[in-house]
Amino acid sequence: MWAYESVFYQIYPLGFTGAPFENDGKLEHRITKVTDWIPHIRKVGANAIYFSPVFESDTHGYNTRDYTKIDTRLGTNEDFAMVCQKLHEQDIKVVLDGVFNHVGRGFWAFQDVLKNREASPYVSWFGRIAFDGNSNYNDGLWYEGWEGNYDLVKLNLRNEDVIQHIFSAIRGWVEEFDIDGLRLDVAYCLDHDFLRRLREFCDSLKPDFFLVGETLHGDYNQIMNDSMLHSVTNYECYKGLYSSFNSMNMFEINHSLLRQFGPEQWTLYKGKHLLSFVDNHDVTRVASILSNPNHLPLIYALAFGMPGIPCVYYGSEWGATARKEEGDPALRACFEEPISNELTEWIGKLSAAKRASKALQYGDFRSVVLTNHQCIFSREWEGERVYVAINANEAPFFAGFDAGCDKAVDLITGEKMNFNGGYELPGYSAYFWKLG
Repeated sequence: MWAYESVFYQIYPLGFTGAPFENDGKLEHRITKVTDWIPHIRKVGANAIYFSPVFESDTHGYNTRDYTKIDTRLGTNEDFAMVCQKLHEQDIKVVLDGVFNHVGRGFWAFQDVLKNREASPYVSWFGRIAFDGNSNYNDGLWYEGWEGNYDLVKLNLRNEDVIQHIFSAIRGWVEEFDIDGLRLDVAYCLDHDFLRRLREFCDSLKPDFFLVGETLHGDYNQIMNDSMLHSVTNYECYKGLYSSFNSMNMFEINHSLLRQFGPEQWTLYKGKHLLSFVDNHDVTRVASILSNPNHLPLIYALAFGMPGIPCVYYGSEWGATARKEEGDPALRACFEEPISNELTEWIGKLSAAKRASKALQYGDFRSVVLTNHQCIFSREWEGERVYVAINANEAPFFAGFDAGCDKAVDLITGEKMNFNGGYELPGYSAYFWKLG
């Protein structure tokens, strides 16, 4: 699967392009801006893009009006097809946000229900509708909204017409834009039978079509398996990554990684490839959440070195800041042009190392050295062994361990290393040592 060997770059198009929050129906060809960023995306080392919602919606993209039409604020279907073609020409895969749990109030079938009430042929398209109730929109009917949000009308994913409508849209996305996969919004809410059918359908459309689901808590194996999704978002390790640095307690992230990928029989996700991230469009940017800015390069090294598929959120690769409490517009900002600095260069080197190493893509996870401030773990695959070493302290640290080999090369810098019973890690440093 191509995704397991990829580095992802996430763009939230409506914010990225500076589109207005409310959809006023005015056509603007903003999405073509992505093509100007392709050289930068390649410099970051990404070879796959995950686009947050691009289809016609009421406001923020997750309240869909029309699954077949690119949002007017972004441009036309032809505009987006051109963008996808340019990305594919640079060997960059395209993954779209599949928002199938709910639609917006502007969705054409729900508008028919509001107009025709019980007489509408689309009443059964939605989760639950009670014509003797009401919502905060004072429609004279009650309906199920996602987590109580009535601008997000829940779909009935056991209705065959709904399923076929979604499948028809996906087929159109493949035919029109040649997409390579889907990220499923709130996948933890989706009907499991629907997910099985979705996997079977997408497998029939395109070889190696990638499905990754948004998940928060619980057992990810419930929806990440051979008959459902290939991958899910690793929110457990997202929290562990920044918390381990802020509390100077590397035991926290190490515990999560051992629980998920370690050598024990009971390990939860051994051999699986979760989507790793240090921030995204829903959470505080990593440069704003880390208490020590010296940890910014290190958290990316850890995210790229651990098992999983790394994903970089646009703007964070140069240290853009924004906090969750400042609201979505702050998290989903418009940048006039990309910025290249030391962090950008560093992430580019991490990407190159990740993409060049089968051990970093597929290898097992074994903890080698662990203190509050330092961690070293190994990744091994078919004879290739890589040690990932992190020193979160400002002081040097001598890591004594038997590497089984005296010679190594740092995959990040290309520097040759010599082990003499261990290695002294400079303060605030990270290495990917490949033995031999």
